[in-house]
Amino acid sequence: MNCTSKRHLLSNFTFILLFSFLFTVCCRLAILVFNNAEVKIESTEASSEIFGNLILLDAGHGGEDGGTVGVNGVKEKTLNLEMSESLEIYLKFVGFKVVQTRKEDVLLYDKNKNFKGRKKILDLVERLRIAEELSPDLFISIHMNAFPDGRYSGLTVYYSPHDERSRFAAELIRGNVVEYLQPGNRRELKSAGSNIYLLDRLHTPSVLVECGFLSNKAECELLCTQEYRQKLSLVLLSSVSSFFE
Repeated sequence: MNCTSKRHLLSNFTFILLFSFLFTVCCRLAILVFNNAEVKIESTEASSEIFGNLILLDAGHGGEDGGTVGVNGVKEKTLNLEMSESLEIYLKFVGFKVVQTRKEDVLLYDKNKNFKGRKKILDLVERLRIAEELSPDLFISIHMNAFPDGRYSGLTVYYSPHDERSRFAAELIRGNVVEYLQPGNRRELKSAGSNIYLLDRLHTPSVLVECGFLSNKAECELLCTQEYRQKLSLVLLSSVSSFFE
């Protein structure tokens, strides 16, 4: 397949997903109006209140903790935040309430505490506090992967072992990724162990998405493009929508 054909397919893919989501939104609004003629959708925030589902997005790393580094020098923390911001836009568009643990290039440790040598763990403790305080309907942590062998690629999903809905959410994400974006992805779902601090402690539906391998040249280049991150955001949006349906 030549490059022109590939671009044409990707364009069609984006159009089909966008059309599908717009159709879903219209159907959801029509049902709401049918069931309650007094319901009025006046803004994105208003629709968020009606649909009621709270999504907590967690862009991994930040500030002094750059995470892994891509073969082209890109820092994981940057792509995590850009991916989280892209997903937030789509989620809010269809009426979800969305909160992000961080919206800037920072770690979330308390600057008033003795943080020397403990910044990373204090950052995780604060993210856990936010998640437990908000008790979201779904927690999604965004990360990028890496491995010494650059051959490996593909999105990977971890899920919390403490809520069976976590695995269901992970299955939806993996299924849609394979169907729409990475048909050759053979990476299995993984139950989070104690090495994944947040998922090991959260008791609400929670997943961690390793969006791809920055150690793989081709995948790293894709993840650095806004177009690919938007496509991945649409796939995640489809999964989230299905989760709540």
